[in-house]
Amino acid sequence: MTATTTGPAFTVGSEIGVLELEPISRTTLALFAGASNDHNPIHIDLDVARSAGLDDVFAHGMLSMAYLARAVQEWIGPRTIRSLGVRFVAITPVHGAPMFRGVVTDVSQDTGTELATIEVTTTLADGTVTLRGSAVVETEERA
Repeated sequence: MTATTTGPAFTVGSEIGVLELEPISRTTLALFAGASNDHNPIHIDLDVARSAGLDDVFAHGMLSMAYLARAVQEWIGPRTIRSLGVRFVAITPVHGAPMFRGVVTDVSQDTGTELATIEVTTTLADGTVTLRGSAVVETEERA
């Protein structure tokens, strides 16, 4: 895994970070199924995936969201994530290598605390967007 941060510049239009992951393996899917108690066989059993008309198994949506939450936390450092919401746009196939990006779209105040809204996306190497969403973070570091 390679993490690259451009530093948390909380100005509208600034990219705050990119996180690239190694391709998602079958082992990762099996481990996540155990950790999350989501044992839906479409994520780990090739026969089930093929019976549903798919070429292969695919990643759990919550696995992708968990990686995205981790990316946001790595980008902002010791600051607070107020909210994180995503919409699942496409599946992440096994062996897909997701890339996470965040761009600041708004900076505002809430009862004396500066907040940044970050548009977050997850894409695959072929450009397929798999997740879209936003995070609201406090721009000041926690004490």
